[in-house]
Amino acid sequence: MNGSSHSVHSHNQWSVRALFILIGLTVITSCASQPLAPQKTIYESGLNTVRVEGDPDSTSNTHPTALTPTEVGTLLRGVRSWERRNVIHELFSGQADRTRAFRDEEIILLAPALSKALAQATPTQRIYFHLSHTTDQGEEETTTGWLAVRGTILSLSVSEVHDQHSPGPDISKYDRQMPNVPERSAAFDVTFEPEEYLAKVSSGGRLFAPDQREELQILYREALSAMPIQPGLDQDRKIKPSQP
Repeated sequence: MNGSSHSVHSHNQWSVRALFILIGLTVITSCASQPLAPQKTIYESGLNTVRVEGDPDSTSNTHPTALTPTEVGTLLRGVRSWERRNVIHELFSGQADRTRAFRDEEIILLAPALSKALAQATPTQRIYFHLSHTTDQGEEETTTGWLAVRGTILSLSVSEVHDQHSPGPDISKYDRQMPNVPERSAAFDVTFEPEEYLAKVSSGGRLFAPDQREELQILYREALSAMPIQPGLDQDRKIKPSQP
């Protein structure tokens, strides 16, 4: 009787061990079969960067995608941004003016690089871009975002739109080694015009991430068929210092 109980107990122990081993192998195999896509820099000049990177939000992007620099520039011209204001602020100052999220000189830099990046990206990748320049007042101004195509939708996410930073960190409030922080609130809203080609707008960010994230889902082919095309972007051109 005791021998039989010991045999059953031993068998149960081995079953549990085998189960844990099987789970461990499954996890290892899963991790090995889904390696992180390597980053690839498409454009880099100073702090201005365009690169292809892994997309943590999608594995079904329609990449590679053929969009000419002129088409990319036309879509960027339709993006508008404005300061997010509460009810009290609007009561005293009115609604904030909508302005273009991408200036002409920024589009001249971005459009060719984004076109190349979309043509080289895979379904598990997205395109990251970061623009930075110094204003006449000596401040740093930055625009940061991501681009991806999913079927008929061009997804444009932005976390900064012309955010202004002081030349150096405020050491009275922040550690010397910390990056510059915006002098004003970075809260903003974005849209795409004409708005009938805007499929969805979402606001938020990743869990525990402090940065704002605004995403526009644009019916890009329909928009391109209706919007006036601005020529002259299908050749690589260098950005000039922006003017305030």
